[in-house]
Order: sequence, then structure tokens, then C-alpha cells
Amino acid sequence: MTLTPARRIPSPGRLVLAATALLSAAALVAACSGPPRNGGGDQAGVQLSATTPTAKGDIDSFTWATYAEPPTLDYVQAFDYPQNTILSNVCESLMRWTPQLTLAPGLAEKASNPDPVTWVYDLRSGVHFHDGSVMTADDVVYSFGRQTNPDNAAAWAQVFQNVDSVTATGPLQVTVKLKRPDSQFPQYMATAAGVVAAKAGVESAGKDYGTAGSLDCTGPFKLGAWAKGQSIVLERFDDYRGTKAKAKKAVFRFLTDPSARTNAMLSGEVDGGYLIPTESYDRLKETGPGTLYFGEGLSTVNLNVTNMQGALGDVRVRKALSLALDRSGFVRTGLAGAGTVTGSLTTKAAWAGAPDDVRESAFDHLTPTAQDLDQAKALIKEAGANGKTIAVATSTIGQDVSLLATAVQSAGAQIGLNIQLKTIAPNAFTALFTDPKAREGLDLIPETYYDSVTDPLDLLTNFKTGAYQNFGGYSDQAYDALVDQATAEYDPAKRATIEAQLQQTASRQLLWIPVAEWPTALFLNKRITGAPTTISYMYYPWAADVGAAR
Repeated sequence: MTLTPARRIPSPGRLVLAATALLSAAALVAACSGPPRNGGGDQAGVQLSATTPTAKGDIDSFTWATYAEPPTLDYVQAFDYPQNTILSNVCESLMRWTPQLTLAPGLAEKASNPDPVTWVYDLRSGVHFHDGSVMTADDVVYSFGRQTNPDNAAAWAQVFQNVDSVTATGPLQVTVKLKRPDSQFPQYMATAAGVVAAKAGVESAGKDYGTAGSLDCTGPFKLGAWAKGQSIVLERFDDYRGTKAKAKKAVFRFLTDPSARTNAMLSGEVDGGYLIPTESYDRLKETGPGTLYFGEGLSTVNLNVTNMQGALGDVRVRKALSLALDRSGFVRTGLAGAGTVTGSLTTKAAWAGAPDDVRESAFDHLTPTAQDLDQAKALIKEAGANGKTIAVATSTIGQDVSLLATAVQSAGAQIGLNIQLKTIAPNAFTALFTDPKAREGLDLIPETYYDSVTDPLDLLTNFKTGAYQNFGGYSDQAYDALVDQATAEYDPAKRATIEAQLQQTASRQLLWIPVAEWPTALFLNKRITGAPTTISYMYYPWAADVGAAR
């Protein structure tokens, strides 16, 4: 799932399933491949690191910068960077997405698939919640019930669309019955969709759950003090089931101004952060306080078409704006050169597990990336769109957002469109992806989409009728049918063939306008190390690995 502006290794994790196979957690791991062990490739000259050096010892605490305060830490709403960067260290899921972007056991020590519509999860025994109680199957059933309860408006509800029932079939066993085969469901059990919280704790908190008190999860950290508007403190959970966190505390500071975040890192006021402002790459590379790393992000920068009723409802206008966009200039300035121009909505890394011919077909004849103003002007004239207004969101959240909006404005001006920018405050940007009212009056939103699983369908399903991020209301029965076919196909090679067709349709229709691939950026002060460089930090308890560098 993703989202926001900044939703996102060459060998992505895939589930290799036979319809009647019994699949253990060990088999799941074996069925998934990950990034190269010696580091990734490069994006426009930026070397991708597989990880950072392992910590050499414990520390009392470290401080982390985030660009916004989470509106809530309720796992059913954990779809965006601020929430998941913190929550991934507090709450655990049935399965785990590793730093290598592979699937591994989580709270479930075994996952089995006795038939195409049944998934059985055998839970670990003796797992303690932060309130001291012990996890049972009833807690899993309750936690999933909150995801499917329409009153909760869960961001992950789409993951459960094919779920018929979730039942405790033993004190430590949960059986999920599907309405139809679903290759995506078991993968999403490693995301916030698969989080398990204590039933008693959630019910006790009531409407305050996620905004005050304990989250009553099982992760290596528990929620400590939350100073609204300033910081969140996580405290080490000493009864954690696995290896204890190396830091006693992790302090998350909310620094909405990009310059303030950078200066805090340079001064040592904070020890690190993800989503580094692109305008700060050079300063952080050249300075002595720490190291700037880049890792696989499974992320593409796009323009999310949020209104198909206005000028952008005509595909010729969407194509014209795409042809007028200076992608290379944006990568050079907006991403500080750390990225790659693309005409694909999905990253190449997400397809690396597909057969060569299928991967080639997925990327053949996609959206042109070179500027062609003459053709763009001709399309605008043909569509009768000269002088039409398009409203684009912008924000000081980072120059990747603001400069992309400016690039769109420049492109539009050159071909006869009236592009109006609407400034959104950093703390309000998340609302664009949850509240239809926040999107009123907008036609385009700059969005960096990160894949939450290593499967192209994670992004491509967004254009199915009624999908969570289908803000423009696109609807095509043939596209919907292909999404259903891909979802039901457990064989990864066959699924990729269908996904390639989806990619081609999304490209022809320009349902979002693709701009660039973008790696994950991470800064670490010299005194700490251990954090993963990949997008895995959204669901993997990365803070537990952070410790002394010396």
C-alpha cells in the first residue's frame, strides 16, 4: 500500500504455490528471493547498499527525524511513512518482510495452504503483549475483524476483500477461508494488514486507541510518552520474544521543515532518518557527522490523477501533459540526481522474478519519457483543451513534491494549459490519501508510491473499480477482470504474464503519469549503525537493530 509523497534488488519476493501444497514458513522463505547480498545496483550513478554495518553494542537511546507527526498509530490506518516508520517497531504481523525484501515467519511460525482458498497460520507460543498478557488465536481474529469492520474505514480493507472468514481453529491456530484464491493475501500478512494487537487492550482503549496510552502489541519496543506536536518515545520491551532491541529508547522528532531536519542531522541533534530531503543529499554526503546511504525503495514518483471529470478526463490531455514534462530536469533537481527517469508506474525491481520475455513485454512500448512539445501541443489542440485549468497539489514537505508540481506547471504553460498550484501543509498531506474532501478541487497529486510487497500487482491493482487509491474513479471491466485473474493466480510466472497486460493498459490510459524511480535514502550519525537501507523499514522492526557503531 502506499501513499503520500513521499507511497515503495533485483530479485523480488514471490510466493511459489501449488494449489494443494502444504506450505510451511520455511518453504515461504525458500520461495522468495531478495536483493543481492553484496548491495544493489545503481540509479543514475547512486550506488545502492543492501544494508548498513551491524551494530557492535547497545546504546541508551537514539533520536530519529520524521517529516510529520502520525495522526494515529492505530494499525488499521497505518498506510503512510510517519505511521509505519514508528509502528513497525511496536506492532508485529503474522509474517515478516525482511531487510532483503523477502517473506519470513513473524508471529506465525508456520503458514500452510492446504487448498487454494484456505490459509492456516500456526502461531508462536508464549508471545507476550506489552501489557503482559499472552497472545492467542482470539487476538488474531479480533485484530483482523477490526480491518474488515466498515466503521473503522481501514486503509487495508482491500487486502481482505476476498476473505470469507477468519476463525480460531485452536488456541494457537487461525484459519482464513477465502472466497476465491488470492495470491496477494499471504504476502500482505507481512504488512500492517497482518498486525496482531491484544483484544483486551484495544477494547479498553476504545476510541483513544492509537492516539494515547499503549498500543498493546508484541514488538521489540512499546509506546512511551507522546508529546503532541513534538515527539514520540519508544521504550525497549524486555519481554520481547526475540532478540532484544539494542537501544533502551528510540525518540522520534517531528520536523516538518526540510531544512530543520537536515540541520538537526548535521548538528547531531538527531542521529538519523529516512526520507531525507533531496535538496540535502550533497550536504549530507560531504559532511563529517555521518553517512548517507541509498537502498532499494521499490518506489516510483508519479502524478496521481485524482479527477477524471475535468480536463484530465480526456486521455489526450493526460498524454500531452506527460509529453511536455521534463522528467530529466526533475530527476536532476527534484531528486538531486538520485533517481532514474521512467515511463513505467512499477519499478524494474518488482519484475525481476518474472521470466525474461514477460518482463520485456511489461516494459515494451510504455509511456514515452522524452519531451515532445510539438506533439503535446497538437494533442491539446485536438482535444480542444487550450486554456483549460488543472489544479495540482504542492507542499513544502520536500523539493521532490514542490519541484515536481512546478515542473508540471511549466509543462502546462508551454502547451496552453492553465496549471494552478494548491499548497498543502506537510501535516495535512496525508489527508489527501484518506479524505475525499481534502482532494476536492484537485486534479493531480505528486505521489511517491512504494510497493508494500514485492509484486507489481501491489500498484497495478489501484486502477481496479473502487480500489482504495483509484481517486480518479477509473472503471474498466476488462481491467478489473485481469486484476481478478492475476490475484487468483498462485503461479508467479503465470501471474506476471497477466500483470504485464495490466501494466500496458495503465500505460496506454496514463491513469497516473509516471516520472521516475527513486531509491530509499537513509542518514546515520557516525555513532550508530544497523538500520536497513531498503523500504523494509515500513514493516520490519528496524529500530531494534540500531546500536553502537564502535
